[in-house]
Amino acid sequence: MSTHINAPQGAIAKNILLPGDPLRAKFIAENFLENPKLYNEVRGMLGFTGTYKGVPISVQGTGMGQPSLSIYVTELFKDYGVENAIRVGTCGAIQEDLELRDTIIVNSACSDSSLLNQRFENLHFAPTADFSLVKTADRIAQDMKIRYSVGSVASSDFFYDINSNWKTWAKYGVKGIEMESAELFTLAAQYKRRAMAIMTVSDHILKGTQTTAQERQTSFTNMMSLALQTIVEINR
Repeated sequence: MSTHINAPQGAIAKNILLPGDPLRAKFIAENFLENPKLYNEVRGMLGFTGTYKGVPISVQGTGMGQPSLSIYVTELFKDYGVENAIRVGTCGAIQEDLELRDTIIVNSACSDSSLLNQRFENLHFAPTADFSLVKTADRIAQDMKIRYSVGSVASSDFFYDINSNWKTWAKYGVKGIEMESAELFTLAAQYKRRAMAIMTVSDHILKGTQTTAQERQTSFTNMMSLALQTIVEINR
């Protein structure tokens, strides 16, 4: 057991999906995994383990923001030996060619977070997804014939961006704003694990459109199926 995950050794698979919303973790477990077992509910941050097409997979809620994700992912990597981690989350689009419910396969993440500054001081680290995971997800997304693109997101500490920093990110081709991926990629580099993120566009900052809370929790199934099949493929 660790401080924030109340699971015995062996209860968590080496492959894991990481939604921010613990109720999305519950939805994935109940609708995609075979024989899901609840292994954590400390602070309401639900975690489950089951199988998908015969492959053991866990799904763990991480909460909102990089500090929250950092707690859970550090414990998953350090205490439970997780090897492959895919964030399944939402983002606000900042490019005109994106639409609501589009899927983004994230290959890198910018950030304004002080977490990077505290680690690297005056150095600049580039949080990057594992190429083998991105390559596999890209091929599977093509086979699924879904609307998707591959590119970078910005992991911001601000949900309500009082300085409109998203405009700067947009000028440099960043596809969307979210709050967690940069820390996930950084921890994967630190612990020498594989990680990536798959986003669904839940709102469009440029166009002023958005999905409902219920849709964000239960209807973004393309990214869920893509992430799960990616795990299956890399375990063959």
